[in-house]
Amino acid sequence: MSRDDVDRLLGRRDEPLEKDRDLFETVEEVFDMATVASILELMRKKIIRRISGVISAGKEARVYLARGFGDEYLALKIYYTSTAEFKKGIYKYIRGDPRFTGLKARSTRDLIYAWARKEYGNLKRMWDAGVRVPRPIAFKNNVVVMEFMGVEGVRYPLLIEAYRDLEAADLESIYHQVITELVKIYCKARLVHGDLSEYNIMVTPDLRVVVIDVGQAVDLSHPNAEDLLARDIRNINRFFSSEAGLKTLSFEETLGVVKECRGIEKEDFFQV
Repeated sequence: MSRDDVDRLLGRRDEPLEKDRDLFETVEEVFDMATVASILELMRKKIIRRISGVISAGKEARVYLARGFGDEYLALKIYYTSTAEFKKGIYKYIRGDPRFTGLKARSTRDLIYAWARKEYGNLKRMWDAGVRVPRPIAFKNNVVVMEFMGVEGVRYPLLIEAYRDLEAADLESIYHQVITELVKIYCKARLVHGDLSEYNIMVTPDLRVVVIDVGQAVDLSHPNAEDLLARDIRNINRFFSSEAGLKTLSFEETLGVVKECRGIEKEDFFQV
């Protein structure tokens, strides 16, 4: 891909690219021509206007800060289309999901496209169910567009980044919120997150939680749903007890709260 292509995606006109060499190299690694075509289609539909720097980068995707045509901040998640390791890891989440019955992934690219569609679908189900997740906006092939969770282009911190600066009472409130979101995901969205931990929960300035990275979430009918729910519960209770130093519900108590879909109050967790 040429620098002219990148220049167009970044929304520049006459600005030199020298000061953005690192960004160009990062973009070049992710934006193959098929991805460029997907992004240009999203631009043509006036969903995104321009792309800025990288918000986060992982083994399977990069998330970019983007701007919409109303100048609002957006998050643009772009999955790599040639990651063999990622391909091996996602089969267990797709195989057995009724939404993907009959899927014939003839290539890694086909599988990644299905995964991006799955993430968008999971976001929509959670958003519609009232779960605190980024609002889904659009997707095209390996590109998912969603609400940017942050202020003035700076993302909210992850729970793992924020917890050491919080008081015990704040951490208790956040634990209560996380369990509440877990209940909503299970009982209202009819999904299991499948990878819930301190690394994919954000904390806003007013100490509200936002659940992110929902691509691996599975329908309750998935054969691995119960095992994944158990892992989510253990991960959350482990973090809040071992790292944050709170007295949490037991695994059995938490599982009961989630599976019984009962309303919960903060007093249920912390007795004075």
